[in-house]
Amino acid sequence: MTDEHGSVQPTGATGASSTSDSGATPVRRRNAPRAARPSAASKTPAKTPARAASPRTARVSAAVKAGDSTGTATPPAPRRRNATPRAASAASVPSAAPVESAAPEATPSPVEAPAAVEAPAIPAPVEIRAPRRLGGISPENTVFVSLSFEGPDVYSTAGGLGTRVTELTESLAGLGYDTHLIFVGDPSKPPVEHLVNGKLHLKRWSQWISKYYLNGVYDGEEHKLYDYNESVPYHVVQEIAGPAIAQGKMVVVIGEDWHTAETICRISDLLHWYNLRHRAILMWNCNSLMSLHRINWGRLNYCSTITTVSRYMKHRLWEYNINPLAIPNGIPSRYLEPVDAQATGELRDILRRGDPNRLFLFKIGRFDPDKRWLMAVEAAAHLKYSGHPISMVIRGGIEPHGGEVLSRARHLGLHVHDIEARRPSIEECLRLLREAPDADIYNLRFFVPAEFVRMCYAAADATLANSGHEPFGLVGLEVMAAEGIAFTGSTGEDYAVSFENAVALETDDPDEIVGYLLHMRQHPDEQAKIRAEGKRTASEFTWEEVIENLVGKLGYLARKQSIVLT
Repeated sequence: MTDEHGSVQPTGATGASSTSDSGATPVRRRNAPRAARPSAASKTPAKTPARAASPRTARVSAAVKAGDSTGTATPPAPRRRNATPRAASAASVPSAAPVESAAPEATPSPVEAPAAVEAPAIPAPVEIRAPRRLGGISPENTVFVSLSFEGPDVYSTAGGLGTRVTELTESLAGLGYDTHLIFVGDPSKPPVEHLVNGKLHLKRWSQWISKYYLNGVYDGEEHKLYDYNESVPYHVVQEIAGPAIAQGKMVVVIGEDWHTAETICRISDLLHWYNLRHRAILMWNCNSLMSLHRINWGRLNYCSTITTVSRYMKHRLWEYNINPLAIPNGIPSRYLEPVDAQATGELRDILRRGDPNRLFLFKIGRFDPDKRWLMAVEAAAHLKYSGHPISMVIRGGIEPHGGEVLSRARHLGLHVHDIEARRPSIEECLRLLREAPDADIYNLRFFVPAEFVRMCYAAADATLANSGHEPFGLVGLEVMAAEGIAFTGSTGEDYAVSFENAVALETDDPDEIVGYLLHMRQHPDEQAKIRAEGKRTASEFTWEEVIENLVGKLGYLARKQSIVLT
């Protein structure tokens, strides 16, 4: 097993053995690739026994030799084998790698990767917006690999994780970094797609399983998990890391959530087997508390650097004796573009129903108890019966908790009206609300266009993102970007400063929402300040800014591993 710095440590087996509960069916796992039987022409020094390499091992070993000749740092001592005899032994096997000429070269010439691991042709130069750094991480010397169950396909999106990896990888590729996203994709789409000027490589995994489970990424979860753990590590090492390191580049692998924890550990083991671990940084990111009991924390912490998305999540991981690095989530820069003011004003007028004092509230998210939907509808009832009429627009999911929420709202005397449609445009959304009868709560039972959601953020007197547990809280940040007023919780929303750029709720008391709404109604200047400061705060959390944070952390980790970048 190898640690996060590439150091050699004794383990029971160099391959993929694990005591973690990864969700995979218990099977006999293969160790690292078997060595091929040496040919008659292969001669090994008697004092330095060396194992002849199989074709797969020899190819990647040759890539290592090509990469090391550039003057990069070697793995820290102690080392089990002398690197020179091992490389020589691999080269002596005729079938290990193609050799252009048997005559030795008198003086070293510029090293080229062998044909077996030859990198694809370099595409035409594209405009790179990433800042150049002398000797630091840049698109020319770093390759990113993102591992996630969720991804950009509708089939692969079940929550915020799909949004995170989609936007992060697109932003990395937009900055010029060669980026690979490996996710459980739609079985009806191409296995591989190349986007963003050929810099973003989407790789849809386990499609042969997904075609039997058509209800989304987590349908047939355990079968997909087993296939992911068994096959992704070899692909990453042989098809991505080997060729990149042969070109003198550093490889950064980022796993997301518990599904990829075992995969990260196996990648670390394979990288060490091929003598590549010292040129790769492995990170595992915790986005939620789900299924953390299935992770072998000792092994994961030993093989990778653990990160998370907020200081709140950092403190939650202390319970597992883990002290992760905190790297926040981000939003796309396009979210900072102004919302259509005319359409926003029209939406506000529709929902006020001719009463300028009527409050417009908005809430969107899964019907999950952690989102505090019951607190929101109870606050709406308190406002109504204290003489403050409301129009509350909600968009939930298909979760069973939704029935409890709507039943509670009706029990409190709130008039709930369901609005149904099939993928309407923004104009159709406005028409549906205009033609709807007067009600206290408008329940949108259709896919809401993203731009209409931003209009609701901007038009509403408050968007209730009042979660009781939120690892980061992207909705609050999106509300700020649209110059809306976000009522957030007080867990992972590190960006929120109450009555400066948002309203941070400290309790689960509905009257806290009521009190703050009435306070701002009485102080219009507070509303203007929060909207302006929220917009400024959101501009500091675009993905470009977050990647600057990430690159800074990677510089620290590269220094720990003695990785020298040119």
